[in-house]
Order: sequence, then C-alpha cells, then structure tokens
Amino acid sequence: MKHYTLNAHGKLIDLSTPQVMGIVNVTPDSFYSGSRIHGIEALNKRIEEIINQGGTMVDVGAYSSRPDAEDISSEDEAGRLRPALQFIRDNYPNLVVSVDTFRADVAKMCVEEYGVSIINDISGGEIDQKMFETVASLKVPYILMHMRGTPKTMQTLCQYEDIAVEVTDYFVQKIGKLRELGVKDIILDPGYGFAKTLEQNYLLMSKQEEVCNPFDLPVLVGISRKSMIYKLLGGTPQESLNGTSILNTYALLKGTNILRVHDVKEAVEAVQIVQMLKGSN
Repeated sequence: MKHYTLNAHGKLIDLSTPQVMGIVNVTPDSFYSGSRIHGIEALNKRIEEIINQGGTMVDVGAYSSRPDAEDISSEDEAGRLRPALQFIRDNYPNLVVSVDTFRADVAKMCVEEYGVSIINDISGGEIDQKMFETVASLKVPYILMHMRGTPKTMQTLCQYEDIAVEVTDYFVQKIGKLRELGVKDIILDPGYGFAKTLEQNYLLMSKQEEVCNPFDLPVLVGISRKSMIYKLLGGTPQESLNGTSILNTYALLKGTNILRVHDVKEAVEAVQIVQMLKGSN
C-alpha cells in the first residue's frame, strides 16, 4: 500500500497504516439509532469510546444523509455542531476532527472557529456550488464522495450503463476542478449506499481498485451497518455488525486507507488482521 499523508493545519496525518474514523452523529434521525448523540455527557462518552478502542479520527455530522432524511437549515446544522465542536476542541485538542457537511458556510465556520481538520462532503460539491472554492481557501483535506442528487432524491437516480466507468469519470471531473482551485489533499469515497442499488454497491466495491487506484489518492470507505448489508442478509442496522466487519476487511484488502465506522473496536481489529496478512507476504 502506498504511504499517504494529509496536511491538516500543518499537522501531518499518516495513513501508512489504515486509520479508523469513528462516527459521531449529533442528529436525532440518523438511520442507526445507536450512533445518535444527545448532550455533552453522551458526546464525551462516545469520544472516549472511539479513542479507547483505537480510533484516531472522528467524523461529526449534524445533518442526516439517510434516504428521505428531513431537510434542516444551515443555521440549524451549525447550531447542532457548535457545542459538539467546542467541547471536542477544549477537551481533545489533538484529535483529528472531520465534519460531515455539504454546505460551504458550515464548513467555513467549522474550520475557522473550531479548527476542524477535514471536510467530508457527501455531495462532491454538487449541492453547494461554493464548496470547492471554500475548501481551497481553507486549505484542509477534502473527502470527495460520489453521489447523485440529494439524500431525498438519490435513490431515484440509480441508472448507470457502467457504474465503475461513471464513478471514475465523476472523480476525473471533480478532481480536476479541485486541483485547478489549489486543493492539495483529496480523499476519495466511492459513496456506497448513495444513489446505488444493492447490486450496484457490491459491483462497485468489487471494482474499487480499478476505480480509485489510477488517481493515486487515499480512499475512505463508509459501509457501516448500511442497507447493502441488512437488505442482503435480512435483519436491521442493529444486526449488521458482522456484515460490516466482513465488508470492512474486504475494503482494506482492496487498498482502503480510512474506515468510517460506528463500531471502532471491530474495525481496528480488521486493520490489525489485514496488516498482519499483508506483512506475511
């Protein structure tokens, strides 16, 4: 695996070993109820859990991106994020913090006021046309995800002639725009579960190296407890930990550099096992 580093405010984030990013949802309606955080005490407990289980990053989100999620205003999103980011900055100043937002003004607030390290945009700059310019001016790493439409409409936009080719073309176009604006650190996210059918998710994952490797950029995968698992196996998000661990392991074998997960301990163990397997060759 290529050794990547990210520059976050002058601090280098080493991805030579895959890193685990713990999900922190300050939302009332995320698809997995176990990830919803209510109040500072619960937030502190979640951050401690992520760190103690081996996570090195957190991804804080205040807008649920599940299918048919309720739309909230930029002000409401920022209002949910502020106390959480203030608490993390005051109590965990060395923790790498990513914020999951597709709004440029929210991204700007998070970086400038709270020192957030990474912006994670599910829309690839499509929902807010100012996002690319904003990230360029903020000089922070940017997670570029593939999606069509919005969380409300994405599951009606799953028509592809060749999903691997079309996701690759999407990355070509978006990376070109980001490079023109001077964005240096880009992380690719194939966007599993976003504007893709169950079968398309698995086909894309099987071709992840073919899609992502040509760009020579780090890759993030977020498949934790998603419907591509429980719609295949049966059950619910709460019953999808085993399927998540299997897919995380497969993603690591395909060269993934960051796993975005609800269950940090199990993801860290997957990293350790895959690293051992690769070191034995």
